Amino acid sequence: MKKDHDSFFTSVYEVVELIPKGRVTSYGAIGKYLGMKSSARMVGWAMHAAHSIPGLPAHRVVNSQGLLTGKHHFKTPTAMEKALKKEGIKIKDGIKVLDFTSVFWDPSIELL
Repeated sequence: MKKDHDSFFTSVYEVVELIPKGRVTSYGAIGKYLGMKSSARMVGWAMHAAHSIPGLPAHRVVNSQGLLTGKHHFKTPTAMEKALKKEGIKIKDGIKVLDFTSVFWDPSIELL
């Protein structure tokens, strides 16, 4: 079982590495792309474990509403917001991506 778990996490990280600067995607969109439509929670677990991977743009993964639900896993409570703003993404009240649909990157479409 652990081997399958590690393989799924690796697949998640490979997709996350492809998210372009200035764009975001969701846990569910990654799960759907990987063939596991209802696996948003598993993608979340993978992302929880991802913050120790240097260079992985984990800040570009948000929930399906554009909320920065993973921000508490970063070194500081504002690190995720700051990283997104640095890429030109506007954030409302430190918790939500503005114009979410216009910056949303769907791997099922973009990686065809």
